[in-house]
Amino acid sequence: MTNVLVVDDDADIRTLVEFRLTQAGYDVRCEADGEGCIRAAREVKPKLIILDWMMPTMSGLEVCLALRADRELCTVPVLLLTAKTLEADVEQGLAAGADGYIVKPFSAGDLLSTVDAAMRQRSR
Repeated sequence: MTNVLVVDDDADIRTLVEFRLTQAGYDVRCEADGEGCIRAAREVKPKLIILDWMMPTMSGLEVCLALRADRELCTVPVLLLTAKTLEADVEQGLAAGADGYIVKPFSAGDLLSTVDAAMRQRSR
């Protein structure tokens, strides 16, 4: 099974994403903040990280930059899960090292197609 790390400070979003990905056959671990993300990523070596942008203490962009600076985690694909959709926001997210976006609100179909595409891209 492919392991995915889901990081969002909103428990309802975490639960929804975990449920949808588990239904699709992914092994999911959830964290509520950036520090937990980095700690869990080092522990479980996920194949993909879905990361909320707007979190207290450490933003998703800060987490993404930290992941890209870590030799063991720098190649793990990161999808930002965010309501920030302006072109400047997308550019900022990609500049921080994100590989893609899942825009809130999202459908189960959008979530799964974006995750599946990131997984296919990773396996190339």
